[in-house]
Amino acid sequence: MVSGGPVLRRWTVDAGIVLAVLVAAEIAIATGNEDDSIDRDWFAYLLGVAMAAPLLLRRRYPAAVLYAVSAVLLLFYALNYPGFPPALVLAVPLYDAARAGRLWWAVPVPVFFLAAGAVVLIAHREMPPLELLAAFLPQAATLAVALLLAALMRSRAAYAAEVRHRLDQAERERELEARRLVTEERLRIARDLHDTVGHAIATITVQSAAALRLLDAEPERAREALVSIRGTGKAALAEMRATLGRLRSDGRPDRRGSGPPERDTGLHRLPELLAAVRAAGLPVELHSELSGERLPAALDEVAYRIVQESLTNVLRHAGAAARAEVQLRAVPDSLWVEVRDDGVGAGAGGTPSGGRGLTGMRERAEALSGRFEAGPRPGGGFQVRAILPRIAPEGMSPARETLEGGSR
Repeated sequence: MVSGGPVLRRWTVDAGIVLAVLVAAEIAIATGNEDDSIDRDWFAYLLGVAMAAPLLLRRRYPAAVLYAVSAVLLLFYALNYPGFPPALVLAVPLYDAARAGRLWWAVPVPVFFLAAGAVVLIAHREMPPLELLAAFLPQAATLAVALLLAALMRSRAAYAAEVRHRLDQAERERELEARRLVTEERLRIARDLHDTVGHAIATITVQSAAALRLLDAEPERAREALVSIRGTGKAALAEMRATLGRLRSDGRPDRRGSGPPERDTGLHRLPELLAAVRAAGLPVELHSELSGERLPAALDEVAYRIVQESLTNVLRHAGAAARAEVQLRAVPDSLWVEVRDDGVGAGAGGTPSGGRGLTGMRERAEALSGRFEAGPRPGGGFQVRAILPRIAPEGMSPARETLEGGSR
């Protein structure tokens, strides 16, 4: 029996303690010898049994057992049987009561017996102080050791409980942190999907409108627009598959041990993005000071996503005759990303009451401890500017838990 094993061991230990106390008490009763005491009889030995028997309940009712043993011992002394040291039967229940946290209930018992014994010996037998000290010092020391041992064991039990609590708390915190990281990663992936799908839909919408307009008058240009639509759709689908692959893998290796798909989003894809935007009918100029230098992965992705979202908004809102300009400036400690247009609509910023395009870009920049500005230009059009530090704060990913990246 698995559940009965510990219970059986506890009862075996308790029975052994009861037997030891019983034997010690009966031997003390049998060998006791005091002047002016009555002869021991069967009732004296029965009282010895009554002193040991309550110890069977020492774990459940420690204070009550202590007082029960004390009452029987007091009755034994009151009947004037040959006395024996009280520590013989009080040490175990005193230890149990103190370990159970009943210290203030336990201390009066040994104090009472020692004080009462001292008074009897001084008043009736006129025992000298040194002999009295020699008689009671071993008893007092035994009972004090029982109390100190109980305090030590109680302290160790409390320390062990505290260690277990802290370990459990640490485990819960690790689980919560793991869940938070998974949630953060899923939010980042959801925002990446928004950027990918939003840009693809905006580009395809503009290109399809141009293809319909040119279908009869200039079929070759209409065909080019349709080919561009096909390329935009294929690129968007490929990026969506890669993003959803990360979502399914949760960052863990797949069955073949290959791990999650590598991210392939950064400024190295800017020529493809600009080509797709130009094919949609939006003239775009690029001015870059990067000269092909490699940027940190988080910075590279955020810069690309800001340019992508800004150009998507220009396609949606700036008007058919708008032109756009992308500028990437490198300074020693940061990267400046600017997207400007001269359109008649809201341009790169979109409609003020629209979706979350500006909010998503701002949150991307702030996730890297960068700055973000967006607003109308004095001469018309709209401008987006992000100042991104080249070194992100330690442990900071380009996505934070609060990032939602919704579409406008």
